Amino acid sequence: MAEVDSLGFQVPDDVRLKLAELHLELSEGDITQKGYEKKKQRLLQPFLLAQQAQEVQVSSEPSPQSSAQRRAQRRLTREDNRYHSEIRTEAVMQALASHNKKIPVIPHSTKRTSAYQGNQRHRDSRHESSSDDDSVYDEEANRNFHRGARTRDSGASSSSSFSDVNASPRHSDRERPRSAAYVKYQIPGNTSRQALADVMQSARHSQHISQPPDVTNNAKSSRQADRVGRGVPSVRVAGNVGMDIDSDSPRHQGKVAAKIQQLMNTLKRPKRKPLTEYFQEDDDALEAPPADPNAPKPEGSTLTPVAGDQLVVPSGLPRNLEAALHRYGSSTYKALAVTVLDQNGKPSVNLTYGKLLSKTQKVAYNLLNKVGQKGEVPIKPGDRVALVYPNNDPISFIIGFYGCIMAGVVPVPVEVPTSRRDAGGQGVGFMLGSLSCNYALTSEACLKGLAKTANGEVVQFRGWPRLSWLSTDSMSKLPKDWQPPPKASEDVPAYVEVKEIQNRSDTYSTSKDGSTVGVTVTRNGVLGHCRTLTVACNYTEGEVMVCVLDFKRDVGLWHGILCSVFNGMHVIFVPYSLMKVDPASWMKMITKYKASVGIVKSRDMHWGLLAQKDHKDVNFSSLRLLLVADGANPWSLTSCDAFLNAFQPKGLKPEAICPCASSSEALTVSVRRPGRTSSSATGRGILSMQGLSHGVVRVDTENSLTSLTLQDCGQVMPGATMVVVKVEGSPYLCKTDEVGELCVCASYTGIKYWGLQGITVNTFQVQPLNGDGRQTGDKIYVRTGLLGFLGPGGLVFVCGSKEGLMQISNRRHNTDDIIATVLAVEPMKFIYRGRIAVFSIEVLKDERIVIIAEQRPDCPEEESFQWMSRVLQAVDSIHQVGVFCLALVPPNYLPKTPLGGIHLHETRKKFLEGSLHPANVLMCPHTCVTNLPKPREHRPDRDVTPSAVHVGNIVQGARMAWAQGRELNTSEEDGDGSRKHQFLTEILRFRAQNTPDHILFTLLNSKHGQSGKSWPPQVQVQLSMSCSQLHKRAERIGNLLAEKGKLKPGDHVTLLYPPGIELIAAFYGCLYAGCVPVTIRPPHPQNVTTTLPTVKMIVEVSKSSAILTSANIVKLLRSKEALSVVDVRAWPTILDSDDLPKKKLTNVYKAPTPEMICYLDFSVSTTGMLAGVKMSHASATALCRCIKLQCEFYPSREACLCLDPYSGLGFALWCLASIYSGHHSLLVPPSEVEANPAVWLSAVSMYKVRDTFCSYGVMDLCTRGLGTSTGTLKAKGLNLSCVRICCVIAEERPRIHLTTSFTKLFADLGLSYRAVSTSFGCRVNIGISFPGAACPEPSTVFVDLRALRNDRVTLVEKGSPHSLCLMESGKLLPGVKVAIANPETRGQCADSHLGEIWVSSPHNADGYFTIYGDESLHPDHFDARLATGDLQSSYARTGYLGFVRRTELTQSDGGRHDALFVVGSLDETIMLRGMRYHPIDIETSVLRSHRKICECAVFTWTNLLVVVVELDGNENEALDLVPLVTNCVLEEHYLIVGVVVVVDPGIIPINSRGEKQRMHLRDGFLADQLDPIYVAYNM
Repeated sequence: MAEVDSLGFQVPDDVRLKLAELHLELSEGDITQKGYEKKKQRLLQPFLLAQQAQEVQVSSEPSPQSSAQRRAQRRLTREDNRYHSEIRTEAVMQALASHNKKIPVIPHSTKRTSAYQGNQRHRDSRHESSSDDDSVYDEEANRNFHRGARTRDSGASSSSSFSDVNASPRHSDRERPRSAAYVKYQIPGNTSRQALADVMQSARHSQHISQPPDVTNNAKSSRQADRVGRGVPSVRVAGNVGMDIDSDSPRHQGKVAAKIQQLMNTLKRPKRKPLTEYFQEDDDALEAPPADPNAPKPEGSTLTPVAGDQLVVPSGLPRNLEAALHRYGSSTYKALAVTVLDQNGKPSVNLTYGKLLSKTQKVAYNLLNKVGQKGEVPIKPGDRVALVYPNNDPISFIIGFYGCIMAGVVPVPVEVPTSRRDAGGQGVGFMLGSLSCNYALTSEACLKGLAKTANGEVVQFRGWPRLSWLSTDSMSKLPKDWQPPPKASEDVPAYVEVKEIQNRSDTYSTSKDGSTVGVTVTRNGVLGHCRTLTVACNYTEGEVMVCVLDFKRDVGLWHGILCSVFNGMHVIFVPYSLMKVDPASWMKMITKYKASVGIVKSRDMHWGLLAQKDHKDVNFSSLRLLLVADGANPWSLTSCDAFLNAFQPKGLKPEAICPCASSSEALTVSVRRPGRTSSSATGRGILSMQGLSHGVVRVDTENSLTSLTLQDCGQVMPGATMVVVKVEGSPYLCKTDEVGELCVCASYTGIKYWGLQGITVNTFQVQPLNGDGRQTGDKIYVRTGLLGFLGPGGLVFVCGSKEGLMQISNRRHNTDDIIATVLAVEPMKFIYRGRIAVFSIEVLKDERIVIIAEQRPDCPEEESFQWMSRVLQAVDSIHQVGVFCLALVPPNYLPKTPLGGIHLHETRKKFLEGSLHPANVLMCPHTCVTNLPKPREHRPDRDVTPSAVHVGNIVQGARMAWAQGRELNTSEEDGDGSRKHQFLTEILRFRAQNTPDHILFTLLNSKHGQSGKSWPPQVQVQLSMSCSQLHKRAERIGNLLAEKGKLKPGDHVTLLYPPGIELIAAFYGCLYAGCVPVTIRPPHPQNVTTTLPTVKMIVEVSKSSAILTSANIVKLLRSKEALSVVDVRAWPTILDSDDLPKKKLTNVYKAPTPEMICYLDFSVSTTGMLAGVKMSHASATALCRCIKLQCEFYPSREACLCLDPYSGLGFALWCLASIYSGHHSLLVPPSEVEANPAVWLSAVSMYKVRDTFCSYGVMDLCTRGLGTSTGTLKAKGLNLSCVRICCVIAEERPRIHLTTSFTKLFADLGLSYRAVSTSFGCRVNIGISFPGAACPEPSTVFVDLRALRNDRVTLVEKGSPHSLCLMESGKLLPGVKVAIANPETRGQCADSHLGEIWVSSPHNADGYFTIYGDESLHPDHFDARLATGDLQSSYARTGYLGFVRRTELTQSDGGRHDALFVVGSLDETIMLRGMRYHPIDIETSVLRSHRKICECAVFTWTNLLVVVVELDGNENEALDLVPLVTNCVLEEHYLIVGVVVVVDPGIIPINSRGEKQRMHLRDGFLADQLDPIYVAYNM
C-alpha cells in the first residue's frame, strides 16, 4: 500500500481496503495486470478528479499553443475526412503500440479458395441523392469487387476422403500398422498443452466406455439414413489398449491445431481461485452489469431553463408564405428565385419569382378544381398529397410545394421510389397510407422514369398505397379571376416531414427500431420558424444563397425553400450528383455569384479541401454565413478548422462559419450567430471521453489521448427556451455538469407524430421535473434527440444523438466516436470512408457493439484481417469497451436509404437475420462479454461422501432413483414348446421339425420409385424363408465353414452381408458349426476407400479366422479400388456362401454351457471408440425372451423391420427375435427407403402390421421425403391405423422433435400418437427399455436446462424459459432393474439428480472383447456395486446419464409407472465453466439460429468450444452464420464459442443409426481434412 500513500491525497479506509483486496488478487493471479490497473484507476478516479476544478470549465477560445500546433500538423490530403482528428490518430497509434507489446498475434480466419469467387456482384448506387457517403474519387471509381483468390490456409485437399487410408493423418510420415488395435493413438495438437488455461483439461473426462456408433457406413448420400462419414475414419479401440495415450509418439502439428493454440494464447487468463458456492437455482443467475460505484457523478447544481434572446421581428416581413410569394412575384417578378446547376456545373435552369408565383397558382387551382372530375376522389383543403421529386429538380419541387401550401393541402415530401426494394421504402409507403394520401405530385421527367405496368400505369410499389400520379408540368391553365380560398385557421398542418427512427434505445419512445413517423408542422410553426431563422441568420431580401443539402427535408428545406422565399432570396442548388464529379462546384458558385450565404455539411467542406486545383479561383470575401448543417456532429470541428485554415487567405472570415444543431421534431435547435466576434460568441471545450461515457462533463488536459474537443452549436434560438433532461426515465432536469437530452420550447417546433398519440405525448409534450418531482413550470418542451449540455452565455454543446447512442455496461458510447476511432487506423487501404455502420445488439442482458464496413476490392484478405484486429485494439484502448463483432462487406453491399446513405436499421436487421453476406468477420466475445454467470468449480477437499448424501436424501424424504420392469414369468411361455430349449440353434431345429412351412422371414423391396410409372411404390416380395428352409440353408453354410474353411468350434467368423435373409442364414450357419459370428457392415461400393479400412480394423480386432460373404462382396474386395486400400492377401480366408456344398452338416454343434459366447457385437461410438461385447447363449436367449414378453410376439404375429442388422438391438430384432418367438418378420432394408421413402409405410399398410421398428434415419427420410405426399398416399389407400407400436431403435436421447413431426405428419393416415415411441440400449446391455403391448403411452417432462448442467433435475412447466422437453425412452423390459448412480462416487442418486444409468438384467453382456484377453475393465463396467442403497445387486454401467421419475400412469400390474429418461452419453458431455453440457442441446440451439444450417456438431479442444455447421446455401452466406451461432450459444447456454467452422452438407459424419460422430469430426478438423468453407476463430 506504499503506492497508495504516495499519491499525495487522502484515501478513505473503505477504499484502502478495496485496494488491498485488489492487490491480493493480483498477487494470487486472479486478475491480470491490465485488469488490476483498470480497477485501481476506477477506485482512485473520484479522488483524482477532486484535485481538479469542480466547476465546468469551458474555454471561450482555443488555446493558441494547441491551435498552432494542430494547424501545423494537419495534412490536407485525401486521408482526411469529417471524422479525422490528429489527436485521435495519435491516441490510436499509441494504443496499438502498447497492444503490440502485450498481446500475441490473433489467429487469422481461414477461407476456402472458391469462397466468394464469382459470387460478388456490384449493387447499383443511388443516383442524384444527398448522402453521407464520403467516397468521392477512388470510391466511385472502384466498382467491381472480387475476392482475392488465395490458397486455402488449412492446406486441405478438395475432398475429405482419404486417397490412402493406410496412412493415418496423425502418422503421415510412417506406415500405418496392420492392426489398428495395436496403435496407441495420440491426440493431435500442440505440445505445450499444459500451458493452456485450465478451464477444461479435456473434453473426454471419464473412463467409462462410451456408446459406440458404427462408422462402417453404407450410405449413398450425405442426407440419407446412413450417411457416409467424410471426416477422419479413425477409430479408437476400446479396452486397455484403446485408452492409452503414448506420450512418446510424434504429435501431429496441423495448421488448425496451431491456430487454436495461437487463439488460446490470446485468451490466456490467470487461474481463478476455487469458488465455494455450487449451483443455485435462482432466476437471476445472469444479470445486467451493475453500475460502477466509482463512476464519476455530476456535482453541479440543478440546471435552470435557459432562454434565448428576445425575438424582435423586423418590420416589413411578409405575414405568411403566400404573402411572400405574392409580394416578390409581383414587385420583383423578374428576380431569380432558384437556379439549378446541370451535370456540367453550368447554371442553365432558372426560375424567377414571377414564374414561381404563376406556376404555384396553377398547381393550387388544379388540385382544388380539376382533380376528381372523372369519378376520382377529390382533393380538399387539409388533405395530404405526396411530393415525389428527384434530388436534381428543386424547381419542380418548390412549385409543387408552394402549390400545396397555397391550396391549403398538406404536402408530404418523399424520395422517388424504385422498382427494386429500397431499404425503408415500405415504411414510407406505410406512412403515406396512414396519412390517407391518394395523390402524388411529380414532374413529367420523373413520371416517365417510374416503372410502369403493361398498360402504362405506374406500378404498385411494395408497401405503398394505391396513388394517382399527377404531373405539375402538364396542368391546365389558371383562370384570370381565380383566387386561392382563404385559410380557416393558421393552426392547421402545413407539411409533414417523413422520418425513420433508427435508434432502438429510445426509452421515451414506444416506436420500433426502423419505424417511420410523420412529424407534423403547422402553418404557425412554419411562419414562426421563418421569422426566427431570419432574425438569427440576418437574412435580407436579394441575398444569394448556395445550398448543397437535400431540399426536401431538414435544414435544406427550412433555409433553401422556406426562408429563401420568405425573404425574397436567390438560391443556387448544387445537386449531389454534381458534387461527386466536381466537389468544388459550390465554392465556385459562391465566388461567381458573390453569394453571402452557404448551406453545407462538413462533408462538403472536406470534399472542397480535396479539390486543391480549384482553390486558386475561390474567393469567399462575400460570404458572411457558412451554415454547417451537421455542426451537432462532434467531429465536424476538424472540417471547420481545416476549411478555415485553407481558405482564410481566400477571404473566408472566422465568424462566418456557423455550426447549427437541428432536429426533425424541434426543427432548428441552435445556430451560431454570424458576424459576432466577441469572446462569448463561440466556445470550445476539451472534455474527457470517459466522463462523457458516464454522462458527466469533465474538463480534460489538452494533450490527453482520450479527450474530445467540442465546438459550440451556437446559442439558444431567439424567443426559445432550452433545458437539459435526463436521457432515461422521467424528464428530470440535469445538473450543470451532466449530459442529457436537449429540449426546446418555441413557437415553431413540430406538434406531433401523425397518428401516433402515445409517443407524441412523450416527445412533443414534455414538462421537465425538478429533483423533488415537481414541474418546473407550465411550458411544454419538445425533445430534440440530441445529447449535450449548456455552457456559459447560453452556448449549446452537442456531443451526440440518441440515434447514435449505445448504452453498454452502464456507459454511453456514441457511434460517431467509434467511427472516428475506426477511421484513424489506416482506413484508406482497407475500407471506404463514410460506408461504416455502427450499432449495438443485445446479448446477455447488455448491449454489444457491432461494426460493419464496406471493404475495398483490392484489399488482401490477410492484411484486412490484421487491420480489423488493430481496430479492435484501438477501440478497446480509447473507449475502454470491447467490440463484439467487426465485419467487412463487399462494396455497395450495405443497405442504402433513399438518400444514398447507410440504412442503419436495415443493416442491423440483415445482420441479425443472417442475410448481410459479409466478406470477413471477426468476433470478439471473450473481450466484451464480461457478465457471464460465475463458473462452478468443485472443491476436492470439501467433497461430500456418498453416505452423507444418502442420509441427506433420506432426511429430506427424497425418493431414491431406481426402477424395474415386471418380473420374468416363465408360465407366460408355456404354450410354446420352444421354451424348453436354451440355445437359439435348438429352437431353430425345433421349429424346422414342428412347423417346417411356417414363414419366418420375408425380404421386401419396391417395384417402382417416384421416377417410375406408379407412385407410391408397389411393395413386392424379394425372398421368403420358412423354418425348414432356413434350417437347411444354415446347415449347408455350417458345412462350408467346417469343410472348406477348416474352421474349428470357437473360431471367429466375420459376416459381410447386406441387410437381408442371407445374413440370418449365415449367422445360424456359424452357430451350427460352433463358430462365433461377427456381423460387420460391408464396404460401400461407391465409397470403398473410406469404408473398407474400418471393416479391416474390425476383422483384425475381432481375431476373425475367416470372412463369410456373398459373391458380389468377394468381387468388391478383389476390385482395383479395394486393392489400393487393402491387399487381398491381408484378409483371412474368404468364403463365398453363394458356392455351397450340396451335402448338409452331419452334426450340429451344441455349446457345452449357456455361458459360452454366442456372438460378438462390434460397433464404434460417437466418441470414436471401437467396442466389442461378448454375448453368451444365455444372454441372447434371455434377451429374446424379454422382447417376446414385452411385445407379446407369437407365431401368428407379424413385425416389420426397417433398420440396420449389424449391432445392438437392431441385430437382435433382425436375426434372433423371430427364431425365438416364431413371429413373421418383414424385412425392409434401409437402402430401399433411401430410394423410395414410402416403401416401409406401404409394407406396414399392406400387411396390416401391428408392430414395426425403424431407425431415426429411416424416420427422418420418411418425414422429409413424404412431407407433401400424404394426400396422395391416403388416396392410394395407405392406412396406418393398424399400427400399435412404431418403435425407434436407438442408443441415444429420444429425438422428440423428429418423433413429434413424424406423428403429426402421418396422423392423417391413421397413425396414432400413442403408437410412436423409442427404445434404449447400449454396449453393456443392448435392450434396456422397449415399448410394450400393454404399456402406458410415452410420458414427457420439461426440465430446467440450467439445472441439468449442474446434474440437477428440476421439472418446469411447458414454455418456461430454459426449458427442455424430454421423452421417456421406452418401458423397462421384464427382469431389468436400473439405478441412477453418481458416476464418480458410485452413490445412489435421488430422483432429483442426474446420474449414470446402471442396469441389472439376465441379458447383460458378458464383457468386452479385448485383444489380449485382459479382463481389468470387467469389474468396473459389468460387475459394479453401489456405494449406497442396494449394495447386493451387481450392475453394468451404461455410460449414459439419465434420471427416473414416477409418473401418474398405471402399469399393467397396477402400480405407478416409473419412467426412465435418457439425457445423453457421459463420455460425450462437455465440461465447460465447471458445468456439464450435452452436445445435442447446443446443437439444437445452433440449428434454430439460421434457416440455412442443415446440420451441426459441437466438440471441444482443450477449453475451446468448436461448432461445425453445414451450410445449405451459397458459399457467400457462410460468414452470416458466424455471429448468429456465437449469439445463440451465448444467449441460451452462457458459453463462448471459440471456433466456428462452416462446411458443405454431408461433411459431419453420421452413422447408420443417425448418430453424429463428433470425435471423428474433431480429428478431421484438427488434421485439416474437412475442406471448410470458412473457419472463424473468435477472440
